[in-house]
Amino acid sequence: MSYRIKLSEESYGGLKAELYAICAVRNQLIQGEEPRFREIYADTDMRQIKFTLSNDSVTLEPGILSYAHGNLTFQVVQQQQGNFLSRAVRGAGSGESAFGTLVSGTGEVWTEPTNKHFIFASMEGNDSMMLDDKAYYAAQGSLKLSTHTHKKVQGVMSGNGLMQPRLDGAGLFVIECPVSVHEVEVLDLQPGQTATLDGDMMLMFTGTMEVTLGPLVRGLRNSLRSGEGLVYTMRGPGQVFLTPTHITAGSLA
Repeated sequence: MSYRIKLSEESYGGLKAELYAICAVRNQLIQGEEPRFREIYADTDMRQIKFTLSNDSVTLEPGILSYAHGNLTFQVVQQQQGNFLSRAVRGAGSGESAFGTLVSGTGEVWTEPTNKHFIFASMEGNDSMMLDDKAYYAAQGSLKLSTHTHKKVQGVMSGNGLMQPRLDGAGLFVIECPVSVHEVEVLDLQPGQTATLDGDMMLMFTGTMEVTLGPLVRGLRNSLRSGEGLVYTMRGPGQVFLTPTHITAGSLA
């Protein structure tokens, strides 16, 4: 037997996202004059998301739908550039088309249980956000999903990728995160302030940032000595969301 316990929620317009923990439940006998059973809950580390739509829409990454009910319609939508709506094993920025599932109407949508961590966030009308190419999970239909290409690139290409998903507009979005939300660090850069970081630690950043992608030090020999591939140099104003505790063993929380 298992139960779902709600951990968090966020709403925007006619869309509400709720995060649930899936718990295994067993009965424990309590001795006494009148023996009785009580329920013991144990976290399985599995999580599940429910979207509640009220005359609204949400675009899901393909393959995450578990079940849905209500007055809903489903439509396959195509992203013309990049592969950020696909779990297929393809290189980031490959230029291949990708597909997502647009759910519209009024009802409930449940995603597949997973052991991933999630972050709920919302954007206002003039906002834009660049995401790690493995982070996109779902977004309100009012948000525009496109591919951002880094134009300021120096040195030899690396596995960090030169393209990443971009969200523009107003609405709610959900991203997968390699660590707990409590482990995410936010750098708030003022105009002219800079930060240099490994792309593997970057979860997302605001579109107000000026970004340069290149080697940590100039020259091929120096780059080899440094042991670093391409790094991001971020110039404010804007915010950068990092996962500095992202290690092979997973989240610390």
